[in-house]
Amino acid sequence: MTIDELKKISQQVRRDVIRMISNAGSGHPGGSLGCADFLTTLYFKFMRIKPENFKMDGYGEDVFILSNGHISAAWYSVLARRGYFSIKELSTFRKINSRLQGHPSPSENLPGVRIATGSLGQGLSVAIGIALAKKLKKDPYLTYVLLGDGELQEGQIWEALMFAGAKKVDNLIAIVDYNGLQIDGKTDEVCSLGDLHAKFIAFDWYVLQMNGNDIEDIVKTMNVAIENTGKGKPVIIIMKTIMGYGVDFMMNNHKWHGTPPNLEETQRALQQLPSTLEDF
Repeated sequence: MTIDELKKISQQVRRDVIRMISNAGSGHPGGSLGCADFLTTLYFKFMRIKPENFKMDGYGEDVFILSNGHISAAWYSVLARRGYFSIKELSTFRKINSRLQGHPSPSENLPGVRIATGSLGQGLSVAIGIALAKKLKKDPYLTYVLLGDGELQEGQIWEALMFAGAKKVDNLIAIVDYNGLQIDGKTDEVCSLGDLHAKFIAFDWYVLQMNGNDIEDIVKTMNVAIENTGKGKPVIIIMKTIMGYGVDFMMNNHKWHGTPPNLEETQRALQQLPSTLEDF
């Protein structure tokens, strides 16, 4: 898939995010908009998956875990547009009896979702377990996990980082959405993360950085990440993004971490995100 094709899909994903959250009257637009480019590129260019034949065990295909489950709107949009379920189902986001819960849950039997996430700090541990299971089964496929930067304030993350480095879990690629904001404000002011690059190196990970709102850079960096799997170290990417990317009044504003737009704000946002594919 070309860069231009990926850009069209990610633009539509952002539009989906705004419409889904506005329709539900609740949700997390900021991080969803910021990660739309990455999730689109991962699912449409890199992941070796079988949307038409989804199986919970993930054997014989790549597996993705969304640890920061509150940005589910973007993930649901990508899953639907990749063929896991009907695009029309996006209209049920956060509605009663919907499979598209505010935080992903496997109890709803939603294709693409293998574990309940959103209780921050747990996704990396789960991803490590999946990666180790693949090694035991001699399954040559990869495990990916997306983390939020505020999520790195959870102690379990650092236990998992230490374990994966020590046990050489080298079929694992972790990505940190580093937008510098969380629900209470700037991460540096809430609880500074310090020098993440140096910390990850100290935990014996192979460390990369990329611009998560530049699809060309995502493609380039993901190629390097994949090339460095199987070499004795887990791989982690510090992905710089802008919260609310694509909607000018949401960008770099932590208010939009978990605030739905009202009708007037929705209209303003959608004017900035013209449809590139069919709306749900």
